[in-house]
Amino acid sequence: MKKSKITTTGWNLDNSYTILPQSFFTKLNPTPVKSPKLVVLNHSLASYLGLDIEELQSDEGIKILAGNILLDTFTPIAQAYAGHQFGSFTMLGDGRAILLGEQITPKGERFDIQLKGSGRTPYSRRGDGKATLGPMLREYIISEAMYALGIETTRSLAVVKTGELVYRDTFLPGAVLSRVASSHIRVGTFQYASKYRPKDELQKLADYTIERHYPYIQDNDDKYLLFLKEVIKRQAKLISKWMLVGFIHGVMNTDNMTISGETIDYGPCAFMDTYNTETVFSSIDTFGRYAYGKQPIIAKWNLSKFAETLLPLLNEDQDKSVKMTEDSLSEFDKLYKSNWISGMKSKLGIFNEEPNDETLINKLLKIMQNNGADYTNTFVDLIFKKPEELSLYKDSEFVKWYNLWKTRLIRQEENNEKTIQLMKKSNPAVIPRNHRVEEALEAAVKNGDLSFMEKLLNVLMNPYEHTQEQTEYSKTPPPSFCSYKTFCGT
Repeated sequence: MKKSKITTTGWNLDNSYTILPQSFFTKLNPTPVKSPKLVVLNHSLASYLGLDIEELQSDEGIKILAGNILLDTFTPIAQAYAGHQFGSFTMLGDGRAILLGEQITPKGERFDIQLKGSGRTPYSRRGDGKATLGPMLREYIISEAMYALGIETTRSLAVVKTGELVYRDTFLPGAVLSRVASSHIRVGTFQYASKYRPKDELQKLADYTIERHYPYIQDNDDKYLLFLKEVIKRQAKLISKWMLVGFIHGVMNTDNMTISGETIDYGPCAFMDTYNTETVFSSIDTFGRYAYGKQPIIAKWNLSKFAETLLPLLNEDQDKSVKMTEDSLSEFDKLYKSNWISGMKSKLGIFNEEPNDETLINKLLKIMQNNGADYTNTFVDLIFKKPEELSLYKDSEFVKWYNLWKTRLIRQEENNEKTIQLMKKSNPAVIPRNHRVEEALEAAVKNGDLSFMEKLLNVLMNPYEHTQEQTEYSKTPPPSFCSYKTFCGT
């Protein structure tokens, strides 16, 4: 592995994670690739991180993004963690990812820089540790779309082709994704510590995580209880945001829930077109465990597993610890519901509170499900179309609902202009629709044509602008996408 002392690129890496006991990680280098070639670079993110864009696009810069060159300041590691996958507990870890370190930005912020698809690790099990171009570009598109939608998320810095073929039923072009995150500490990291490590190592992990993500509670006598409550708050907010835009994660295993409250792992994820609470896109979710409507329930279940790991730290009396976690977890439903109802009211242009608001919201959703209405476009149409132009207007129940909604708006102080502005900034004109994402990926992977992806990303970066250019990308998919399935890519 070649070492470099290049400084002009702007890399300013630390690796505070390595202060933890060595049981939490394995030091190893990425596997060098045959012929790295830059496919896409996130210029705005690179600038924010303090990286030199021109240098990143140089031969040496690309080799760094591929894992072929390591700087003297890099301390590459693969992290250990465990997790419940579709309800079953297992030992896991970074099976195809290497954490290069933590970039300290010009603002003093700290972000993990991880290479995904960088080769085998001790945690690869039977995997080859590699990634293919399609899924890595997919993660790039979806994670950046989520960021533009205002949803907490890991982000994508770059995708580099490896010049190698990877076998996934057939041979596909290999790739490495550079993923950026506040950290990659997961519920599964705590499960690993709780299951396989002594209490003092669990406590060190908790203290480190609190200092990194929740420093405002670290001097509190009840910091571990507050830690649990803060994670619950962040996840309640995050999941409500997913639901408000129709996002379906697809694989909500405990190892895919971050302690920072960011969305992570864009494998078999997708955005819902037709509104249906039972919508599942993931090819591996055969029983609908992670269906759209079940995401809040699964989030709470995952958080209960996180709470279990903290029991030894909360109180020496086990019964008291259990009571503390139960009381904390009981808050999730209220927190989630409050966030979700607030967001739904904004989508409907409602500023104040009335007792029947939740009923009004649920009536609309039921009508949408009964009529197979498009989730995103229904809310956008309420902003811009006359009632008789709405596709749902043929349903007498919707007409009743529409009149109730309009009467509800009249009862608030804000005028129609303010109502429309609230709705516009709360309802995206565009989402990364599945047929558009697949169109972009097919052009990029099969033909090396990135123009479709570039156009799609350009439209997705300003989802609340409601421009004429976005109209084409707001169209619903053709009938051939009615049974659309997504795949994890491993």
